[in-house]
Amino acid sequence: MTTGVEGYMYPNEITLYWSVLIVLYPYITGLVAGAFILASLERVFRVDAIKPTYRLALLTALAFLVVAPLPLQLHLGHPERSFEMYFTPHRTSAMAMFGFVYLWYLMAVLTVEIWLDYRRDIVVMAQSSSGLKRWIYQVLTLGSNNISERALAIDERVGWLITLIGIPSAFLLHGYVGFIFGSIKANPWWSSPLMPVVFIFSAMVSGIAAVMLLYMLIMRLRREKIDMLCMDTIASYLFYIFIIDFSLEMLDLIHRIYEADESFRTLNFMVHTKLYFSQIVLQIFVGTLTPIVLLALTQVLKLPEIARKRIYTVAGCLTLIGIFAMRWNVVIGGQLFSKSFLGYTTYKMALATREGLLMSIALTILPLFILWVLVKLLPPWPEKVQSGTSAASAAN
Repeated sequence: MTTGVEGYMYPNEITLYWSVLIVLYPYITGLVAGAFILASLERVFRVDAIKPTYRLALLTALAFLVVAPLPLQLHLGHPERSFEMYFTPHRTSAMAMFGFVYLWYLMAVLTVEIWLDYRRDIVVMAQSSSGLKRWIYQVLTLGSNNISERALAIDERVGWLITLIGIPSAFLLHGYVGFIFGSIKANPWWSSPLMPVVFIFSAMVSGIAAVMLLYMLIMRLRREKIDMLCMDTIASYLFYIFIIDFSLEMLDLIHRIYEADESFRTLNFMVHTKLYFSQIVLQIFVGTLTPIVLLALTQVLKLPEIARKRIYTVAGCLTLIGIFAMRWNVVIGGQLFSKSFLGYTTYKMALATREGLLMSIALTILPLFILWVLVKLLPPWPEKVQSGTSAASAAN
């Protein structure tokens, strides 16, 4: 008898082909989409209270977007074959078309918006820096050194338009992942028209929580005062979007329970056994209900600043855990039962293999190192820009 297998299963169902790397992929892309949506609140919808996190959110989205395809590349046996989707595009394949969505979002949306937003600062720092940094900034100017009021006004208008285009692009970037799972009719755990919508809202939740935590952490490391008006505003958006996300997930669950088709007994057994800890405990209670209650307290009660900071930190961390658990339950959970609904298998994650735990941790930490480099190169703090402007004026 095969270890870890219960009941009747086909031979090709014993091994789980989508590993933790496929869990990590939608998790990272979700952080990208959520961070960009948070930035768009200030740029498009003029929510001035969150302006301190605007540039940080853009840089965070870029850092995670650069790493986003790496889990897929590592999962492929021949990653060089991924370029075939560009050379021989298959328009009827959602997976193949993702490559074009990724390039569009990276090159035509996010990178262009960051360049337009930082163009004046890049020109100023190219004039005030020396050595290697001066050369880097001169390359980043792309030969555009005009920072007159008219030129900057054009940058602002074009940047606003790019952000406006970027909002549906961000939805498309992450919504397509839910579309892929939701359109697999043969798997009742995945097949649901609500899957793309749930993925989009959970991405917004995770991205907003990540930027909120990064802002508080960086301010603490810089020994600077946290803008509590900004944090309170971000927390309120996180709370309301979280409510929508949780409502959609419960709507999908209630629909499955009411429909109760031939797969319901199997899915119900899965939730109460193999996925009990990851879904009931981690995803619902720890990662959803607890942060919602904590954020609700800050909306109802007039708590002191130190209490709100601690609540936002705990709620943000639990939110990221809960969204990761949601991705785990979708990707791994959907592969644990037989197509015959008569058998179950177990996923065993390796430690130091190409698709193991250590590689997953490395891919999770890598965007933070990239973000550190980006913050050093393109400071998102207004005072840094002012000091650079003063230095450039003195040099001129």
